[in-house]
Amino acid sequence: MCNHYRNNPDLIPTWREYAGYDLRQPNQEFASDVYPKRAGMIVRKDDGVVKSDVMAWGVPTMVKGATKMLEKRVTNVRNLSSNFWKSMLSKPEQRCLVPFSTFAEPKAGQGREEWWFTIKDQPLAAFAGIWRQSEHGAVYAFLTCEPNELVAPLHPKAMPVILDPSQYEEWLSTDYAGACAMAQPFPTDRMAVELKEHKKNK
Repeated sequence: MCNHYRNNPDLIPTWREYAGYDLRQPNQEFASDVYPKRAGMIVRKDDGVVKSDVMAWGVPTMVKGATKMLEKRVTNVRNLSSNFWKSMLSKPEQRCLVPFSTFAEPKAGQGREEWWFTIKDQPLAAFAGIWRQSEHGAVYAFLTCEPNELVAPLHPKAMPVILDPSQYEEWLSTDYAGACAMAQPFPTDRMAVELKEHKKNK
């Protein structure tokens, strides 16, 4: 489960070069080192206009605890047929792009150590995200799918759904069936594992 990624704000203008989006950074502050509940930058359509926005990462849901119902923040969405997620996924206006420069998956049995993955040909890529309003304000999560051949040996459970720039417009406009069909592993040969250790930002 991906619960840590990074977004390099300096790379946001490069989206114009390969995706056609002339984006400005949001007026609100957002984290470049993103963990659950932190404010992250997303890109969505607002009345047909593509714009950047800032929301908290993790959609609140209620789960049954030992003695009472507890709130859980869901950052990764896999069950696309769930009525809860379907209610967002079926509405193009509640889909978003989540920019990232690199994302992490935990190293099994090695505490807080992580594997870091990048997209070779894109300085800033994007996850397939969904968002909604909540009692905590606007929140978002992104879809996951089966891991590709690069990720699977390191993290066999899942990987984030990563979109090619040619899919951005489709993701923000297609119907429910079309959105579900896009939940596919990203091509292995376009990804790399970073071997250097990342310092954790506070």
